[in-house]
Amino acid sequence: MALHSARKARGCWSFIRALHKGSAASPTPQVPEHTQLSWILSCMVRLPRLQHLHQWKAKTAKQKHDGTAGLLTYPVLQAADILLYKSTHVPVGEDQVQHMELVQDLAQSFNKKYGEFFPVPKSILTSMKKVKSLRDPSAKMSKSDPDKLATVGITDSPEEIVRKFRKAVTDFTSEVTYEPAGRPGVSNLVALHAAVAGLPVQEVVRRSAGLDTARYKLAVADAVIEKFAPIKREIEKLKLDKDHLEKVLQAGSAKAKELAHPVCQEVKKLVGFL
Repeated sequence: MALHSARKARGCWSFIRALHKGSAASPTPQVPEHTQLSWILSCMVRLPRLQHLHQWKAKTAKQKHDGTAGLLTYPVLQAADILLYKSTHVPVGEDQVQHMELVQDLAQSFNKKYGEFFPVPKSILTSMKKVKSLRDPSAKMSKSDPDKLATVGITDSPEEIVRKFRKAVTDFTSEVTYEPAGRPGVSNLVALHAAVAGLPVQEVVRRSAGLDTARYKLAVADAVIEKFAPIKREIEKLKLDKDHLEKVLQAGSAKAKELAHPVCQEVKKLVGFL
């Protein structure tokens, strides 16, 4: 919960900065224990282990193998985020399972060297383990994708959502089926539809009988718009209450600091810094 509070606080701060640019904004609250533990953990992991992580390989390939040290060590910072609050279970997407294995290994390595201290956290996977790109169903949906039609954002207008689903990659077969290996594009739409509607994929396919893929894209877009509508309304409401957002930011930061500081201090004692 503390980690959620810290991330919520950082998210709120980014939101406020976007709404109120300039010197009127207050300084970003910090929980320096995250980076302190990250540095300690980075001393316990070998370079080849980080270089073999799938996301490092994929992202550096896109950058013509010119990735930064920050990108390379980011999974260690993720590990610090988790271990600092002695988390036991972590909800993750399928693409983060390998990073969670690193977290588990770091916890076990630390415990082996300094005594039982960190719980070894377990991954929690949802039924929809990975949201795929609308333009390339072999890749995950990512907000950093340069193709703006590939990703649907919660704050997108209904018109934008419809346009993105109209342009979604499918194939030349008009029937709606769920065959991830043979029809990844339309299967991605079915999976998205099932997720936002809270239905099994088989039920989504049954209800879509008789629709061609062109009309089905619009049906999925409508389901996504309906799912996002109350969230968008809440965002608009929060935009009007800067004071509330700042209070959430401060409370989340203070709670995270309260929990993180003693754990980090104990780690420093165990490794001999204090």
